[in-house]
Amino acid sequence: MAFVLLLVMIERMTLEEKITAVLEKIRPYIQMHGGDVSLSEVRGDAAILRFEGTCSQCQLLTITVNRVVKPMLAEEVPEITKVIFE
Repeated sequence: MAFVLLLVMIERMTLEEKITAVLEKIRPYIQMHGGDVSLSEVRGDAAILRFEGTCSQCQLLTITVNRVVKPMLAEEVPEITKVIFE
């Protein structure tokens, strides 16, 4: 019963809420390194993300996006097929 309720709640979430929920899982890792991430906007099937702090100048940002952010979004928010970062 609880599982069914959870599925209903997830289905009622907006796209922005789903993306933000995924980012909340990633945020502690990014904050440990002096940065932060937030959703700037959704444009069609693309999530526009804003990276701040040390992330904005980090040479590993592309790796973090490709190996962590994109796979998690693909799994949990399949409507999003592109991730663009500012």
